[in-house]
Amino acid sequence: MLAQALEHLVRGIVDNPDDVEVSTRNNRRGELLEVRVNPEDLGRVIGRNGRTAKALRSVINALSTNGSVRVDVIETDR
Repeated sequence: MLAQALEHLVRGIVDNPDDVEVSTRNNRRGELLEVRVNPEDLGRVIGRNGRTAKALRSVINALSTNGSVRVDVIETDR
């Protein structure tokens, strides 16, 4: 559910929504959501001084029922 919500939010921000991919991994520190975007959209997702990325993290953590969730933004190799 969190991955789908994050993907929906990011697709609304970027110019290349078809290139957005969200993957989920669990590690000892908790759940990790990796967002992969087109290199041209990386700046849009991070935002000025990281404000957009911070806002996305805040929304996802508010939706989480199992504690905090890490969100990493990565550019794709396309």
